[in-house]
Amino acid sequence: MTHEAEAEDGLPVPARYLSALAIGLAITMAVLDGALANVALPTIARQFRVSPADAIWIVNAYQIATVVSLLPFAALGDILGYKRVYMAGLAVFTAASLACALSTTLAELTAARIAQGLGASGIMAINAALVRFTYPTRLLGRGVGINALVVSVAAAVGPTVAAGILSVADWPWLFAVNVPIGILTLAVAAAFLPRTSGSGRRFDAVSALLNALAFGLVIGGIDLLTRSDRPGLGAAMLAGGLVSGGVLALRELHVTHPMLPVDLLRIPIFALSVATSVCSFCAQMLAFVTLPFFFESVRGMSPVQVGLLLTPWPIAVAILGPIAGRLSDQYSASILGGLGLTVFGVGLTLMATLPGDADATAIAWRMALCGLGFGLFQAPNNRTMILAAPRARSGAAGGMLATARLTGQTAGATLVAILLALLPGRGETVALGVAACLAFVGAAASLSRLPSERRGR
Repeated sequence: MTHEAEAEDGLPVPARYLSALAIGLAITMAVLDGALANVALPTIARQFRVSPADAIWIVNAYQIATVVSLLPFAALGDILGYKRVYMAGLAVFTAASLACALSTTLAELTAARIAQGLGASGIMAINAALVRFTYPTRLLGRGVGINALVVSVAAAVGPTVAAGILSVADWPWLFAVNVPIGILTLAVAAAFLPRTSGSGRRFDAVSALLNALAFGLVIGGIDLLTRSDRPGLGAAMLAGGLVSGGVLALRELHVTHPMLPVDLLRIPIFALSVATSVCSFCAQMLAFVTLPFFFESVRGMSPVQVGLLLTPWPIAVAILGPIAGRLSDQYSASILGGLGLTVFGVGLTLMATLPGDADATAIAWRMALCGLGFGLFQAPNNRTMILAAPRARSGAAGGMLATARLTGQTAGATLVAILLALLPGRGETVALGVAACLAFVGAAASLSRLPSERRGR
């Protein structure tokens, strides 16, 4: 049997495990690289003799390139076949990583980061669709749980990995390490990823352009509004992005296979899962960005202490993520997600109201509680989103899953910047409180899926 025939309900063992390995390695590099450059920004700025404001584009270029191209690459996956687009994204990401390592100016590095972001987008947009075709339906929750674990841990340990590399090597090695791993992953992916046929329909270039304008202008506008002395330009860009998004949404209402998946958003359980995802990842990023400031500025802790105190969260996610995936194959994802986000919200509330004399143990168990709640939510929610879409729209569902995650994280980081600027001295505590509220809103959205879940929609 061909992989395409076998992939109708998953791959056989051992091809399934090797396909999962290729998917895991690729998504780890894509997610990890979004965090690695943050740690090296001061060093890179000094070497290139540029200001910190200019150096921040090393991060922004990657983020914007990734977000604006997620839905177009998801559409290409539906059209051309998921393996083909995934392999192309992985190849571009690997080549761009080498270009980043060899860059000698800020302009070269920024251009290479744009290419790297496009490659990462090709990986992220197709990731969930390949998981769906790798695992049989009865084990899909397990596969999604493992994948969610990889994404969460990669995002959480990014700064630690970067610090470890920089302690023994120069900043180009942050990117150079991707090259041998990328080549190995390409070899495994070529041999074992499931092959799926595409629809062969035409690619909608107009929708792709509107999508890029909508996400690019909104993200760039918010950045200028919150972190520059050009708020007027930022407001104009934000308005332009919102108008582009509105035009895109109206256009997609009349398209059979829309790039912005309004057809899937008409499915109640899918739309509620997207809302749940945006709320939860916004809360997660609010906490991740705020907690280092909270521990250092408010609690007066050293960077080493901060690193240690952040560790219980990803460890808890790593423990519970795969377990939650297995549970979602048997029990209601709405209840599992609602329970997880409620626990997450309680943990964030306890962090926001932390007593002034709290010791490391008191902080650690609260952090672990946050991780346990987030780990219980993520896999069941992702499984629900993937299965709510028809198999032929798996790429669109995966693209929307990644877009919801990155949208929530971008919104969370922006909220932190606003709160810290507006509320000096207490912005950290308020940000944690807002994160807790968003987690509870996400829990309500998850539980509201129950009627649709029982109807099979």
